[in-house]
Formats: sequence, structure tokens, C-alpha cells
Amino acid sequence: MATCFKQQPQPSMNNGDDSVILFSTSNSPEESTSPASSFYHSSPPPHHSSSNPTYKLTVQNLSHTFLPSKGFITTSFCHLVQKKPKPVSILKSVSFSATSSEILAIVGPSGTGKSTLLRIVSGRVKDNDFDPKCVSINDHQITSPAQLRKICGFVAQEDNLLPLLTVKETLMFTAKFRLKGIGAKEREDRVERLMQELRLVHVTDSFIGDEENRGISGGERKRVSIGVDMIHDPPILLLDEPTSGLDSSSALQVIEMLSTMAKSKQRTVVLSIHQPSYRILYHISSFLILSHGSVVHNGSIELLEETISKLGLQIPVQLNAIEFSMEIIQTLEDSYSRTDQISGTENKEPYSYSSWPEEEIVRDQQDSRKIGTYYFSSLYEIMFLCSRFWKIIYRTKQLFLARTMQALVGGFGLASVYMKVRKDEEGVAERLGLFAFSLSFLLSSTVEALPIYLQERRVLMKEASRGAYRISSYMIANTFVFLPFLFAVAILFSVPVYWLVGLNPSIAAFAFFTFVVWLIILMASSLVLFLSAVSPDFISGNSLICTVLGAFFLFSGYFIPKESIPKYWLFMYYVSLYRYPLDTLLINEYWSIQSECFSWHPQDYSHSKCLLTGNDVLKSRGLDKDTRWINVGIMFGFFVLYRVLCWIILSRRASKTTI
Repeated sequence: MATCFKQQPQPSMNNGDDSVILFSTSNSPEESTSPASSFYHSSPPPHHSSSNPTYKLTVQNLSHTFLPSKGFITTSFCHLVQKKPKPVSILKSVSFSATSSEILAIVGPSGTGKSTLLRIVSGRVKDNDFDPKCVSINDHQITSPAQLRKICGFVAQEDNLLPLLTVKETLMFTAKFRLKGIGAKEREDRVERLMQELRLVHVTDSFIGDEENRGISGGERKRVSIGVDMIHDPPILLLDEPTSGLDSSSALQVIEMLSTMAKSKQRTVVLSIHQPSYRILYHISSFLILSHGSVVHNGSIELLEETISKLGLQIPVQLNAIEFSMEIIQTLEDSYSRTDQISGTENKEPYSYSSWPEEEIVRDQQDSRKIGTYYFSSLYEIMFLCSRFWKIIYRTKQLFLARTMQALVGGFGLASVYMKVRKDEEGVAERLGLFAFSLSFLLSSTVEALPIYLQERRVLMKEASRGAYRISSYMIANTFVFLPFLFAVAILFSVPVYWLVGLNPSIAAFAFFTFVVWLIILMASSLVLFLSAVSPDFISGNSLICTVLGAFFLFSGYFIPKESIPKYWLFMYYVSLYRYPLDTLLINEYWSIQSECFSWHPQDYSHSKCLLTGNDVLKSRGLDKDTRWINVGIMFGFFVLYRVLCWIILSRRASKTTI
């Protein structure tokens, strides 16, 4: 189990003290040991006359351990011995401070705990993994991760965005979810200003895009991700690898934009980065270098150059100090442990920070509740989510076209096979086969929505975990939007099948048949939505859907009569999604023609005896009563049940999500 706890510095292998001092950037024009130092010399942050409050983030002796799950090791070819997991130390007594109008960069090799440190500091951890003694803002201790999430924006390394929305739509929907307390005009003005600040005006109406659909560039997509987490104007912004996967020009643009925003709005920016270039170094005030979870440097680039020079090393001309420090990381770690960097501490003119007392947090929470009550936040969330769903469905050409073609091709294809079914004993069997195959086709036709649900789930977890909207609002909006869309699919399938096959010619029977087909598709949609919430990926989700549908079909009573099903499998007969619609379709077909004869036995030349009537067909399936509406209620219950189960699972996932 992961823990975050405050502890005294532990001795290193060299018996040095591992404590870490709070850094500050140098203001003195000390001579650098590198000829390139003058290029990226950090200047002190300007003093702003703005009334914006400033925030100082302080981390003191932050340690984090992770307890891996139990595993097994082999001691011979025939024996397995359980291995007792040992706690893995991720962070070891890390201390630093970050001030407004500056960028602090966390640097280090992969696996040194950079992402873990940012997640803890941004409050993206569970309550029991957070120690209130480790983090403070403006010298006020943080008592819970929720307080950090309220004041800190966090940009994860992955860009979890909806590819079929434009840049402006993405930011506008985020503003609608996160800024419910302001008017529509003010929200739009804020989005416009933010796009100018992020330098995204030229791609306002461009789609985000993904691997399959070309959209904006990687650097622009990263800036949109930053904008999504800055729409509520957090004073502290933490970014995990904002330049990862970008070319040097795009990476520089992102850092320049962050530097401008930090200085113009007095934001505190903390980010992790891999080997920044010379031009990027110019925009970063201080660096925190980690190695094996411990701090090996804490301060400006000039201080790092001085440390390297004292070690008797010279920075190659083709490398900057940060790049060279990655090559001598072990030497720096040993040196930092011995000297504690006390003599190299830089002093800076103190800043004046606004207070951030507990009363302010309580007041913000109360204001949030008042705003939510006044604006009926749930209703607004559902309206905005419905609007977004409509845009996505309309633009998802593959899904829209696939569902339409499936309904038309499936309907006309089945009609061509069962064209004008005769009203005899063979026709009865053909009708039963038609209903059974139609059920199988309709229930399996929603599998193609699985990857779309899985893609949306990543965005949903991010937005819901950050309080943008409730999971219940998402589920209600999803239901409202898909009801008419799936009803249109049901009509496209029902019309050719019903009239070309020659089923019960009653208009009421046709209307009920279409209604049942709609319920079948709704049940299937709910089942896929539920299984997409359970499944970790597409392959396992697809396998799970096929397995569940196969089991439902097997125990529907079509292949094995209820009397022949083993008792320990009898429950599957009652929970099968095939059983109730199959019985309903049979009742709808034969109930109004129970007295009609489908098979005769000639006794003599002048008379014949009816061997099979519509009533006999129903009795052979145990359908003595008209249970159509009872079955409709059960099918609707399945539709609601799977969505409720999906809501429960997604809510639990969102409560545990730390992205």
C-alpha cells in the first residue's frame, strides 16, 4: 500500500544527512563556469502591482513508499514459494518550494518519482496516502488532497480529449462544467481570452483529432490539455511531462507560453521535463533534480554549474548543465549527500504572500453549494452533456453509418431469406428461427460501440474525478441522447423484416414488434455500456460481450427447454436477455390468431382435422397467458439495471481516479 509520510532524513550510504533545504533562485550576477550560462541566466521574477493573490507552494520532507502486490517466485521446476513483497521507496525526504511568477522544473531519469511527486503535490492521491504535514501553501498546512485539488490545476502526461470536438468546443464545454456560477457571455469571453493566451486562435474550429482522424498538431493538443485544466484559473499549475512526444519547436512554444502565463498572472508553475534544450532553460527559474527518489540538486542553473565545477568536472560545449547532470547523476547524488548543499544555498528577496486560511476553503465550498442550488447544476450538466453527445454521435460517421447499414442490410437480408413465409407447420418453425436469429443479430449489433465507450471512459474519469459533472448526469444524458437514435435504428430494421416476411398483418402487431425491437437494442446498448465500464481494454471487453451473449442465447429456451436445463444453471434462464423478447415476439405473432390452423391431417376425402393452431404454438413454448407487457416491463428493467450497475462502477472508478 502506498503511503506518504513525513519522516526525519535517513542516512545515505555515505552516512550523510539526506535532508533537503528550501530552494531559492539567485539574483546575484555570479560568474558561471559554463560559457553558455549567460544565455539562459535566470532573472528574478518581476514584482507585479496586480492585485492577484500570490501563492507559495512548500513541500517539506515528503516521502512515499509503494507496497507491490504479492507475487510468486520459483525455487525449482516443481515448487512455487510465495514471495513476501517488500515496500518500494519512491520518494525519499523531498523538500522544495515554488513561488509565483516562476517555473520550477523537476528533472531526473525515468523512474525517479517525478510523476508521483506531482500527483501527491496536486492532490491526485487517496486520503490515506496523504500526510498533511508535508505540503503547505503560504505557510498554511494542507489537511486533505481535496484542498490541493481545489487550488491546483494538474495536467497529466496523456492528452485525454474527445477527438471529434473542435478546440473551442472542448474549452467551451469545460467552461460550462467548471464555471457554472457565471453567465454564458462571461464564459465565452474567458474561453476567447484563454485561447489567445494559449496561442490557439488559429485552430479555433479545428478538430482535436486522434490516430485515425487527423486534427491539430501535438503541441497544439498539449496546449488544449493545459487550457482544459486552466479554465477555472488555478493559481498553481502542475504539469507532468508537458513536452513529452513533441518536437523541439513545439516543446519550446509550450514552455514559452507557460512562462508568459506565469509572469503575467503571477501563477506558480511546477512541471517535470526530460533534458530541456538551451532555449527552454532560459524560461525556467529553478530546477529540482531527482535520483532514485532523492534530491541531488535544488536551485538555479547557475548553482548547478557551480556544483559541477567544484566536483572538478567540465560541461561539454555541446551539452547544457541539465543534460550533463544526467550523465553524472550518481556523482551529484554522492556530493549532495555529503555536503547537504548548505554552503550553496542562494538567498532571494522575500515575497509578500496573501494568506489562505481554512475559513476561505469553507467559504468557497459554501458558495459552491449555493451556486449549484441556484442554477440547478444537475439539470445544466445534463443539458450540456446531451449537447456534447449529439455532436459526437453526428460526427462519428463510422458508428452512424455502421448502425444504419446494419439495420438496413440486416432487415432486407433476413427478409430476402424468409420472404413470404407460408402459414403451415414449416412456416411456424421458420418464424421461430427468424425471431431467434433477429434477437441474436440485434443484441450483437451494438458491439461496435465498445471502443467509443472505452475512449469516452478515459475522458469521463478525468472530468468526473475533478468535479466537472456527476456520473449520474452523464448516464442520464447518454440515455436521453441514444433513445431517439436507437429508435430510428429499430424502425429501419423492423419495416423490411415485418412486411416482406409476411408476419401478422395487424398494424397494432407491427407497432408492438417495432417497440420490442427498440427495447432489444436498448438492452444491448445498456449491456455493452456496463461491460465497457468493467473491461480494462477492447480485447477483453469484446471477449466478455461475446461470452455473455453466448451464455444468454444458450439458456434462452430456444436450444434447451427449461425442463432440461440443469438446476445449477436454471438462474441463467431467468436472467437471459433472449428469453423475454423471444416469448414476446411469439405472443405478438400468434395471440390474435390462436384459432388459425397451420397444419391439417386428412381423415377422408371430404374432411380434414387441424393438427396445429396458433394456440398450440404458444402452448408448446409454455405461453398460456398474454404476458407481453409483463415481458416489456422486465426488458425495461434490464435496460435500467445495466445502466444503474454501470453508474455504480463508474462512480467507484471516478472516486479512485487520480488523473
